[in-house]
Amino acid sequence: MKITWLGHSAFRIETSKAKILLDPFLSYNASFSGQDIKDVSAGITHILLTHGHGDHVGDTVALAKETGAVVLANADLAAWLGSKGVDKIEMGNTGGTIALGSFSATFTNALHSSAQITEDGVSHALGNANGLMLHFDDEASILAMGDTDIFSDMALINELHQPDIGFVPVGDRFTMGGAVAALACRRYFNFKTAIPCHYGTFPIIDQTAEKFVAGMEGSKTEVRAIKPSESLSI
Repeated sequence: MKITWLGHSAFRIETSKAKILLDPFLSYNASFSGQDIKDVSAGITHILLTHGHGDHVGDTVALAKETGAVVLANADLAAWLGSKGVDKIEMGNTGGTIALGSFSATFTNALHSSAQITEDGVSHALGNANGLMLHFDDEASILAMGDTDIFSDMALINELHQPDIGFVPVGDRFTMGGAVAALACRRYFNFKTAIPCHYGTFPIIDQTAEKFVAGMEGSKTEVRAIKPSESLSI
């Protein structure tokens, strides 16, 4: 498995059978600067969305139309994407698991909001915010927490799914900050690898993952605070 952080909460996940973009906020993502959308979207089979905010939906509509990738989203967000011309959609909701060929995706809980403001200034709710638990054939499992605060039922997610890898939001203000994210990982999960995300993108969120890295010192989890465009092979 090859995991590439594209900046913010956007990731490319490659296995022998699937090429996935998670929360592909690319065009207006300052952390994506210097990377090429055509390169990172080449050959993608799936686009996975944790929730409906613009910094997560990002380029989904255009990429889905260009590549023919299957888009996974909660039911409300999926319906909205369908109205925008996306035709290959798998929809679900919190607690549901969807088989996607060589892997499955389960919608887990997250404490956050999910909406889009249209050109007329009206805010449209787009379902609940979620995390996504990904189980692969013969590969490590991944929990993309999505945008969230800490909550005690993270322990149930770990009990049910035993994720190997965590994509952990650490930027504060809109998600838990690094110190709280470290507490969540140490208290509720047994990740082999944790990759911090959702930081350094906007001036009003934390610019580094230093608080998370410091909070994870001495834990059994390997923290990989990679730079945008860098990859890990796991």
